[in-house]
Amino acid sequence: MSKAYPFELTPLTYDYSALEPGISKTTLEFHHDKHHAAYVTNLNNVLADNKDFKKKSLEEILQSLDKLPADIAVAVTNNAGGVFNHDFYFEALTAPGKTVPTKKFEDAIIKDFGSFESFLEEFKKAAMAQFGSGWAWLVFDADANLKIVRTANQDTPLKDHLKPLLTIDVWEHAYYLDYQNRRAEYVDAYLKAVNWDVVSKRLTLSLFSSFNNAINLEEAQ
Repeated sequence: MSKAYPFELTPLTYDYSALEPGISKTTLEFHHDKHHAAYVTNLNNVLADNKDFKKKSLEEILQSLDKLPADIAVAVTNNAGGVFNHDFYFEALTAPGKTVPTKKFEDAIIKDFGSFESFLEEFKKAAMAQFGSGWAWLVFDADANLKIVRTANQDTPLKDHLKPLLTIDVWEHAYYLDYQNRRAEYVDAYLKAVNWDVVSKRLTLSLFSSFNNAINLEEAQ
């Protein structure tokens, strides 16, 4: 994602009914067209009079939150995070059972979690453990390891210099129409609808970026 102001709502690459029965058409319509769209509108509104941050990409904004003017800091943090997180979430969903992890991705998971099943268990635990609104993430860290982290509200892993690979939205708007307070059932449905092709490509890009950074560091020494 390298989009910049004015930000636009990223369209879904699948039908609203594509994630059924686990995630309903109604939930997807409200989640994407109402909640996600509101973050886009609000971000554009709050940046309208700030010429410096209007020039930045979404990632650049989220990596320089400490430089925001005090009067817009909270609004930009919340809404830029909301746009990024939802873009990332929706991009990695597809019809349940349509994709499987690549061998390279599965090998990376096994290296850091012991087995793919252990990873799924840990990811679900993180999603369940997030108190209130927030997200659970699979991320790639500076040491080229995979780990699971949680963020509250619309915070992102970018502020901690982590490269996200996968995320689940555990705000109630993501599942309440379908599951009410049964978050665990939503998490199970979500994991069946993950687009592992997208996640595997994200890992490849992260590995490539990490390799280039290592080369640049060696050349600088």
